[in-house]
Amino acid sequence: MKRLLVQLKVALYAGLALLLVACGDEAKLTPLPSDGVILAFGDSLTDGVGASRDSAYPQVLAELSGLRVINEGVSGETTVEGVTRLPIVLGTHEPDLVILMEGGNDILRNMSHAQAKSNLAQMIQMIRLSGAEVVMLGIPEKNLFSDSADFYDQLAEEYNVVYDGEIMSKLLKTRSLKSDSIHLNSAGYQKLAERIYALLQEQGAL
Repeated sequence: MKRLLVQLKVALYAGLALLLVACGDEAKLTPLPSDGVILAFGDSLTDGVGASRDSAYPQVLAELSGLRVINEGVSGETTVEGVTRLPIVLGTHEPDLVILMEGGNDILRNMSHAQAKSNLAQMIQMIRLSGAEVVMLGIPEKNLFSDSADFYDQLAEEYNVVYDGEIMSKLLKTRSLKSDSIHLNSAGYQKLAERIYALLQEQGAL
């Protein structure tokens, strides 16, 4: 019964989100309180694989913003696993804002883009239902020279999400900012945190 109620709430919010988009509202963030909590949710790029834990972007973002930033990155996680884990994480931390950066492992493993999009859509809805706002970052295709996968752009438009589809592509094209072919080094995570910090300022959260 509890699971059914959650599903009904998600479906209701999906309809409301689409209605807002249809009205042409521009994505914008609410200013975070001085004791606000930011949740960084994702896979190894959030966890900070390729650098020390203290160099992961959530830790650097916490230093830049002066806010509490919780690192909930799980290396190797796919969107199927993420959509299951997210409700527990939201309930535990009760964040004001969630930075969602997931789907890279779906792309690497040649999993269905349609399914990844569906899972990310559910995550966006869950985050908003929890009362938090969401910022999404896109991950590029396996081709080194590609931009973010198309489904990220589609989600950002359909759900009116504050979104950056360029930063990860730019960073992963810069050899000096990478620890290996798919992860950043400490300098790369620093650049990522700086871009997210700037985005939060641009959109009114900070």
